[in-house]
Amino acid sequence: MSAATAMLARRLSWRKVGAEARLLLIGIPVLFWTLIPIYHLVLFTISPKESALSGRLWPEHPTLHNFSVVFRQQHHYLNHFWLQMGNSLFIAVAAGAITLIVATGAAFAISRLKVRGGRSIMNLALFTYFIPAAFLAVPMYKTMGNYGLLNSQWSLILAMVTIASPYAIWVLKQASDKLPYELDEAAIMDGATPLQLLRLVYLPLMMPSLVAVGTYALLLAWNEYLYAFLLLSKDTSVTLGVALGNFLAADDSPWELLMTTGLLYALPPAAIYYVFKRYMVSGLTEGAVKS
Repeated sequence: MSAATAMLARRLSWRKVGAEARLLLIGIPVLFWTLIPIYHLVLFTISPKESALSGRLWPEHPTLHNFSVVFRQQHHYLNHFWLQMGNSLFIAVAAGAITLIVATGAAFAISRLKVRGGRSIMNLALFTYFIPAAFLAVPMYKTMGNYGLLNSQWSLILAMVTIASPYAIWVLKQASDKLPYELDEAAIMDGATPLQLLRLVYLPLMMPSLVAVGTYALLLAWNEYLYAFLLLSKDTSVTLGVALGNFLAADDSPWELLMTTGLLYALPPAAIYYVFKRYMVSGLTEGAVKS
């Protein structure tokens, strides 16, 4: 190796070290800034009621009593904890599944079947995102009232499908455009119908994007508060996210129980994201940039 080559290698090595050092200088503060709220959340969950707001960095007598109270529904704010958790799960799964069905059919028709006006319909659907979802809450409430769907969980499911579908269609359409059309032509020459083309060619190749879109819609519905608050009012039908607001109704709120319930409510979406994170990254990026 010549002296010039060795010097160039050292320069590249120092540049790499410098780049990593800059990333660490940025990443470490961001990591701490992200973990501090989670730390305080966990701190509340293991603190007795009398010391929950003491300001200590660690409780003097850590306890799991708060989890026992929540699991056994031993507080009047928690009378329907398991039912409301089930409501959240049902609404999120239903919204994710329906969004996936609608978006898959629309993207397949627009991208592979080349239906007339499909691209215009997709662009008009995306145009709805220029209007913030919060502005559509009252019109959505009025619409659900006209159809007699208020206080029905299906009103929230349909609202979430309406919000998630345009983006889901766009992602799947962009990812579908990357598939070689020769596969479609070969399947059609073999006598495949559009439904067989969808089932045997399109769905297997689109699986990462389908999982990503379904997970996106599921998490969107799980974390929704405004529409759930407006469209559902019965304690037996609301989601757990809305029920958490009841803890703030009193002057002496049980903060330790609120934080414990919030931590438990955050675990399912965290687990879902962890399981499907590689699909989320690859699927959404495949649909984000058109080659």
